[in-house]
Amino acid sequence: MAACARLCGVGQSRRCRRRERKNQRDPDTDPELDLDEEEERIVGKMQAGGSARCAADTAASGPGKAAISMPGAATAAGTSVNGLGGLELPDTTKTTRNTLLDLPPEILVAIFSSLPGTALPNLALVCKKFRQILNTETIWRRRCMAEFGMCEDLRKMEVVGLSSKDLYVKLLHPNRHILGLWQPDIGPYGGLLNVVVDGFFIIGWMFLPPHDPRVDDVMRRRPLFRIHMWETNKATVECMYGHKGPHKGDIQIVKKDEFSTKCNQTDHHRMSGGRQEEFRTWLEEEWGRTLEDIFNEHMQELILMKFIYTSQYDNCLTYRRIYLPPYLPGDLLRPGLFKGTYGSHGLEIVMLSFHGRRAKGTKLTGDPNVPAGQLTLEIDLSRPIQLPEIEKQRSMEELSRLVLEVHEQVQRERNPAQSGSTEPEPGAEGQEGGGREENQNGLGAAPATPTATEGAEASASPLPAPQPFVLPLGVMARNEVYPRTCKICFYGTGLIAGHGFTSPEHTPGIFILFDDNRFGFIWLELKSFSLYSRITDTLQYAEAPTLEAFEEMLKSMQSWTS
Repeated sequence: MAACARLCGVGQSRRCRRRERKNQRDPDTDPELDLDEEEERIVGKMQAGGSARCAADTAASGPGKAAISMPGAATAAGTSVNGLGGLELPDTTKTTRNTLLDLPPEILVAIFSSLPGTALPNLALVCKKFRQILNTETIWRRRCMAEFGMCEDLRKMEVVGLSSKDLYVKLLHPNRHILGLWQPDIGPYGGLLNVVVDGFFIIGWMFLPPHDPRVDDVMRRRPLFRIHMWETNKATVECMYGHKGPHKGDIQIVKKDEFSTKCNQTDHHRMSGGRQEEFRTWLEEEWGRTLEDIFNEHMQELILMKFIYTSQYDNCLTYRRIYLPPYLPGDLLRPGLFKGTYGSHGLEIVMLSFHGRRAKGTKLTGDPNVPAGQLTLEIDLSRPIQLPEIEKQRSMEELSRLVLEVHEQVQRERNPAQSGSTEPEPGAEGQEGGGREENQNGLGAAPATPTATEGAEASASPLPAPQPFVLPLGVMARNEVYPRTCKICFYGTGLIAGHGFTSPEHTPGIFILFDDNRFGFIWLELKSFSLYSRITDTLQYAEAPTLEAFEEMLKSMQSWTS
């Protein structure tokens, strides 16, 4: 405080306080004496520096232009120095207020580079200096990398005359709303589109399952459109569909989380050989075979129907945003996207998500029977099923007996009046998953709307040791190569329906967890087995902002295709 008072010119003199201390006690015993002397030396250096600067200013101003001392000036403006012709020194004891304008340009570049790009235009309105600094390529180069993950050397782009600022302002920022994961509206068939920043382009990649029945193969992908700035100084949209190269297209944001694409040159989609050549080319790309290789007449009809239906959408498509399911500690396995076998319909993409003590499989691609967006699987994680010995597993009757026992118990809990008792069973509430009751495995049944914490506790228990697994005789499987050991099994239901999604019905089945990347489901009524394998491709900008947003998205998906 003493130093502050002296520098500000208030309070009593330092020398006065020192004389008082000397009168009271010996200076050798004063602990502040050395500090006071050091402060005096610092102030003396500041005054000497100020005198030197003033002398230099006086010399620069020329003879006869020295400031003339005014009465009282020493008190009001500073301290008069004798012998300098009445030159008044500035009061060096007064602090100078610094602003951002006083910082070096390289420091301002580092500061501005850390701000979001949306704040930079307003910052440019502050002053001319800020506006000039914001034209620095380093700032916009860093924003492109931080906000859009661009890993390319943007200096290569600047060589051809395209600046990082133009890339951000005219390409990346205006189209940021279409980045992410989307489901195209192609009737019951759906799809999976990931719009990403790829190099110096924004590209919409359509992900396609591998050819049936190779469920463990990697996903295929095909570009549907791209946006770039190579040819003009504004963003250009090009359609990539067809076999004649990129051509003119258009993108329109319909509303929040929905946009559409349009091709302005559909003649690029046509082949010289007509529809027959287009069909054979599509069949080879979609199924990896020719029509002569498909002997099943029903399968031929399904394939031809899909070609006719999907070809109607080659000039205009609408996309709706979807998210990847969030992962919570204690989930049975990491949720995500899986590709699975669906009989004559081929491979389809399913989203596996966990909701407390239940797991749900939602179709992202579908078929005329059960369309995309519908809940294809629902697993009750509170009802494990213990498989019998390997020899008994080959019996379909034995497996059906185990599953139907649990299924009948579930039905009794949902409809206690039909079980012959007018009073509900203890803990049952007469609704799906209602209450808590001991099942045949001694585990509690799941409540109707369990919390995420309850679901985590239910799944956090260690899994039993892997046990041998074999499909029962008479069960159809598209892929004979399946895992021969499994970790655990649960009771569940699968959705089946007639053509056109008529008479939908949830039928009992058994969910088999093989490992962290594969699971299966046996449909008892269909005597069919579906094998699911995890999609390992990196999907960008696909995380749900909140758990509530993901739940709302699932509800909306079913209404899209109902």
